[in-house]
Amino acid sequence: MVAWRADILIPSSYLHPVFYQDITKCILKEDNIIAILQMGKLRHRWGSDCPRSSSRIAEFQDVLAEPKIVLQKLCELCFSGIPFDGGLRCLCWKILLNYLPVEKALWSTLLKKQRELYSQFLKEMIIQPGIAKANLGVSREDVTLEDHPLNPNPDSRWNTYFKDNEVLLQIDKDVRRLYPDMAFFQRPTDYPCLLILDPQNEFETLRKRVEQTTLKSQTVARNRSGVTNVSSPLKTSAPNSLSEYEVLPNGCEAHWEVVERILFIYAKLNPGIAYVQGMNEIVGPLYYTFATDPNSDWKEHAEADTFFCFTNLMAEIRDNFIKSLDDSQCGITYKMEKVYSTLKEKDVELYLKLQEQNIKPQFFAFRWLTLLLSQEFLLPDVIRIWDSLFADDNRFDFLLLVCCAMLILIRDQLLEGDFTLNMRLLQDYPISDVRLILKKAKELQDSK
Repeated sequence: MVAWRADILIPSSYLHPVFYQDITKCILKEDNIIAILQMGKLRHRWGSDCPRSSSRIAEFQDVLAEPKIVLQKLCELCFSGIPFDGGLRCLCWKILLNYLPVEKALWSTLLKKQRELYSQFLKEMIIQPGIAKANLGVSREDVTLEDHPLNPNPDSRWNTYFKDNEVLLQIDKDVRRLYPDMAFFQRPTDYPCLLILDPQNEFETLRKRVEQTTLKSQTVARNRSGVTNVSSPLKTSAPNSLSEYEVLPNGCEAHWEVVERILFIYAKLNPGIAYVQGMNEIVGPLYYTFATDPNSDWKEHAEADTFFCFTNLMAEIRDNFIKSLDDSQCGITYKMEKVYSTLKEKDVELYLKLQEQNIKPQFFAFRWLTLLLSQEFLLPDVIRIWDSLFADDNRFDFLLLVCCAMLILIRDQLLEGDFTLNMRLLQDYPISDVRLILKKAKELQDSK
């Protein structure tokens, strides 16, 4: 068994070393057949055509070396896949997501400003409420004051605190099960937030808030029907209770706790949308990419950089998470119907077959589109797909073509299958080679 694993070669251009370590450890458990199959898939589809050649890396370096980066050239390179080497993907994503400007001279000032701003968010939304909770709860006489735990006033700090806990519990539940087949998110980060974990402080951390509250996460109403209705078979089930997670020593925090903090601050700053189940699947690949940056100067600030990149990305796709916009031209229903209209144009026979079986795009395309395919493939594949999505001129119009390509590539199976079989195919997509899918999507794009 060990010898069989030893000859598996996975180039680091797509696959982060951290992911390789995670899945190898998974395989060492004899009963983890899924992990073994995953490694087989990785071996099968990552071959010599991976864009890791020195000449390709040099192309990226040449474009990024310019004082003013030519965005079109960078997008053309990124569209075909970004090498992991030298932190290229981390840097390119920050530019493609409009976090870093094309003028390199502005980077230092902007990064300093944004990271200081994020520190301020931490102080205002996590530290200060924690201090207030500790101070307000120390003595019995506090309940006689104007602001107390039973105060129904919407402006009450206690009222806000309890409402925030409802959102926090849902976030906590979701981030703990981020890529449970990987050890990465359960591992301690090399750069814990000292501002929060300072042992001199006596306020609540988010972890303590979750542990101390008795509210149930089921009370949260901000869930989108269908986002996680069918879990990807690539993802194993998460532990059922907090006690099943390894408790880290004081002064340490796991990567999932960092993701939790990012989502909580986003929810506080965006009360109109707050947190919706599925956002954890969007922020996860971003944070993973930045937190595994080989450049320690960038890696140290992965939390702040992820927050702002996630915020910019959500500005583009947030309509997918707002139920009241579903039937508008910018809503998710319109986009799902666009997948079918594109399919009708490219393969009318397959389109009519799905219509005949009454297989609506809501049954599968909702999750594909809303979560940017993050639950359909292994994490390195998701990251590779996102290279193309972020680099495309029309941005997420290309995602519609990717979804259409996924349907066309299994057309023979769909044409032969009945409703039940086809639903299984669509909710557990059988093709794992994302190169094939992206190639087909590009063909559809060029044929317009």
